[in-house]
Amino acid sequence: MEQITKKSEIRALLPSVLEKYSIINHRAFIKKLDEVFLTKKIKFPLLEFIGIEIAKAVPYEKQVEVMDDIMLLDREGGNAVVGIICQLRLETDYEATFLLAKKYIIKGDKWYVCDIIGERVLGYGLLTNPNKAWPVLNNFAKHENKWVVRSVGVGIHYAVKKGLPFEHIERCFRLLISLSKTTDFHTKKGIGWAAKTVATFHPDFILNRLEEIQNNSQIRQWFKTKLKIGLGNT
Repeated sequence: MEQITKKSEIRALLPSVLEKYSIINHRAFIKKLDEVFLTKKIKFPLLEFIGIEIAKAVPYEKQVEVMDDIMLLDREGGNAVVGIICQLRLETDYEATFLLAKKYIIKGDKWYVCDIIGERVLGYGLLTNPNKAWPVLNNFAKHENKWVVRSVGVGIHYAVKKGLPFEHIERCFRLLISLSKTTDFHTKKGIGWAAKTVATFHPDFILNRLEEIQNNSQIRQWFKTKLKIGLGNT
């Protein structure tokens, strides 16, 4: 697979893609985007740069249509492009953007779709506006779709790793504990990832509760193991 590794290369190629965009019909734009970028091996920061430039070029009210069509391409890199465009929309349409991310996560039906979009939307949303994100995360945690529930763990992992203020750690951790009863493999991966991250970045918080956690038969062993692994990383 051909690689693009430099932002200068992206900058040089972008005009040939963006010039294809039309408000009336953006099929040529989607086709060119796929051909020039999404069929190539490109690292996420560069894909995010592409997404930012697309968001500048495409009118706000037309962006969802474009993102829908990018997702239909089913390219891994397309998730990073869509994820960053969604992230940019959080300031204007916070809850609607979370719902949009949920739609893409469900339709994508793959772990990497969940993780790529989950970090950029749920994670970033939680990090930058935790009180506003909280009711949405709680709602996602109760969802019947395994990827939506997994995305809660993905979001908490991202936010904690990037410096979520300590006063929000306890309620995030309690939400993770409430989800530790899951038996689904993919959901456990997301929730366990977040639990391990909390233990790694806030070991004292976990150590102060470790005996209580270990003695709680309602908390599954796999969850306790993730905490131990996280503590081992400190």
